[in-house]
Amino acid sequence: MTEELSPEAPVGIEVALVSGLSGAGRSTAAKVLEDLGWFVVDNLPPELIATMMELGAKARGEITRIAVVMDVRSRAFTADLGTVIKDLDARGYRPRLLFLEATDAVLVRRFEQVRRSHPLQGDGRLADGIAAERELLRPLREDADLVIDTSTTTVPALRATLERAFGGETVHHTKVTLVSFGYKYGLPMDSDLVVDVRFLPNPFWIPELREFTGRDDTVRDYVLSQDGAEEFITRYLELLGIVAAGYRREGKRYLTVSVGCTGGKHRSVAISEEIARRLKASDQGLTVSVAHRDLGRE
Repeated sequence: MTEELSPEAPVGIEVALVSGLSGAGRSTAAKVLEDLGWFVVDNLPPELIATMMELGAKARGEITRIAVVMDVRSRAFTADLGTVIKDLDARGYRPRLLFLEATDAVLVRRFEQVRRSHPLQGDGRLADGIAAERELLRPLREDADLVIDTSTTTVPALRATLERAFGGETVHHTKVTLVSFGYKYGLPMDSDLVVDVRFLPNPFWIPELREFTGRDDTVRDYVLSQDGAEEFITRYLELLGIVAAGYRREGKRYLTVSVGCTGGKHRSVAISEEIARRLKASDQGLTVSVAHRDLGRE
């Protein structure tokens, strides 16, 4: 591949081509890349790849990483992919080719577990389809920048390998969403953790605070000044640090923490905002956001 950038080389666009044997983990790799912020396109014919890159380059920075997953389902898969890669390289995209494989025995077991036929099996045996695909993809494997054998690789281990190769800065971040809610409206369905702050006095029963919310200084100061509030926040932050670290080890990048009070207007809002503020100020590799599900319902 040429080492010179074309005069019109795109700026800030990364390109990854993902291929490999059926059953070797392409779908898992695609999900990992999506979690890492890549725009993933599945089963795109090789001759349309360059067009896809040009469209991404016109997105004005909204798309900076594009991964194309290719397999033998594409009727144009047998086209000269090498020519496409050289064309992308000449345009300055510098594509990286990831190839996933596994042993025949492992692939046979995986297909039998899901009771599916191989895409190249036809009227023959499963082993025949695997052998045909391996031979078809042999040139692609030889040109790959990264080859991963998933025969004995766990999903967390595969994720870790892909994060090191394609993660960049995003690999260090877990996205934490604090959701305040009111118990009288029901629990948020997407909660990973739920915490109840109804042990704190309710500002609703104080006339001069009732109409305000946990976002207002008067309510926030009142809630945070109550006995147990500071100790609770401090200890819960320690717990979240342990949980977030465990999520990272297990390859989970999203954590939703729901904080509830009676109506979702005062205590849960104030506590969620304070926990989020302290998480953002900490150095734990977290991306933090806050949502107030029931604020305004009363």
